[in-house]
Amino acid sequence: MTTTLIYIASFIALLGVLVTIHEYGHFIFARIFKVHVQRFSIGMGPVIYKRLDKYGSEFAISALPLGGYVSMITDKLIEHEPEVIDQLTEEQIKNTFDSKPKWQRALIMFAGPLANFLLSIFIFTLIFLNTPDPQTTAVIKEVNSSISMSSSSEFILPGDQILTINSTNISDQKDLNLELLSYAGFTGAINLTLKRSDISNPINVGILVNNFLPTSESQSNPIKDLGIEVEYKMKPVIGSVISNGPADEANLKANDVIAKIGNAEINYASDLRKEISSIPNQNVLIDVYRDGNLLQIPVRVGSAADADGNQFGIIGVSFGTNRSIYQSLSKGVYETYNLSVKTLQFIGKMITGNMGTENLSGPIGIAQMAGNTAQAGFIPFMYLMALLSISLGVLNLLPIPVLDGGQLTLLGIEAIRGKPFTERTENFIYTGGALMVGALMIFAIFNDVARFL
Repeated sequence: MTTTLIYIASFIALLGVLVTIHEYGHFIFARIFKVHVQRFSIGMGPVIYKRLDKYGSEFAISALPLGGYVSMITDKLIEHEPEVIDQLTEEQIKNTFDSKPKWQRALIMFAGPLANFLLSIFIFTLIFLNTPDPQTTAVIKEVNSSISMSSSSEFILPGDQILTINSTNISDQKDLNLELLSYAGFTGAINLTLKRSDISNPINVGILVNNFLPTSESQSNPIKDLGIEVEYKMKPVIGSVISNGPADEANLKANDVIAKIGNAEINYASDLRKEISSIPNQNVLIDVYRDGNLLQIPVRVGSAADADGNQFGIIGVSFGTNRSIYQSLSKGVYETYNLSVKTLQFIGKMITGNMGTENLSGPIGIAQMAGNTAQAGFIPFMYLMALLSISLGVLNLLPIPVLDGGQLTLLGIEAIRGKPFTERTENFIYTGGALMVGALMIFAIFNDVARFL
């Protein structure tokens, strides 16, 4: 029972925040341009709570937590419901949505998705500011013998680091999977930039693919379909130094990059742990790069004991660096942009059939994700909120009537035509759009149900 309540509460909280932010975007721009808002509702269906503000706008909570809306005064509303005039001031009647210039109407429509993108940037910035940068890199573990290279002179070796895939920087599993998924259905060369330990400059190779990632199974593990296996290793960049520990006493500092311990080269944090653990209570020279300068620092390795009483060496450092506010904000902006582009690409691949539509989730799937991440912790829950905020922003910009993107498209066509559509044509277009959105929702719910069968 408690678990069920967590799922329900987290779903309502998640959707409530996303919808409120989206609709507030529309609302605030309507206010800026003096368009009167009749009702700002969170949820759909019967109103269960409402209050009026000093401008006469009604703020409501409705029974069904599956969306929301901002109802603005329009010429059509006044025409079909003339009694509404009695509730409006002369200024409000004069400032209908339709009376505004097209650029103002467009901004009011665009403001909803914009608010979702800004929310995502804000959440990502907070997450990155409060979690360390793991400083990981993708390292090739195995190479399939059947892999086909774009040139006979090119080859890939275990131990190579993947720097980029088709010019997109790769640092973790998310980056790698997203980039490869964007090439589902592709035939040609997928280009990798690699760093090889015995070569100073990066090398470029191309892996030939034919109808890449053709099935849902292959899309669940895209790197395997490419013909290689990778592992993610932390770079030997010191994140923090334990006070009064061996590293602190030797004056090692955060952001130092460890290059050598004695004569052993250090490429990853795991190399450091391996070397240090084998020399407890010994003196060693550690080569580090600090602000671009190579320093050689003597360190007296400390010791600790495992459960069996065996001693192993420690120096008292952790890996994973802290980000500044600027770095967190920059990464938040990039992640929002990158995931928005990838979302559009994936929607296109679903339409063309290159990506399975079983990836679509409806309210049941979202509730399940919300509950799972809520139980996993605050950071995973907020990360899901940022992802869904991006999805909501992108989906609302699709050129489907009844969505914000559809209304922006109609405004653009109206500007080109030089006149608005007839009421009959407009009703036909919006009905078609509503049917499309309804069919998409039914299909997503069907996917949700199918996952439980």
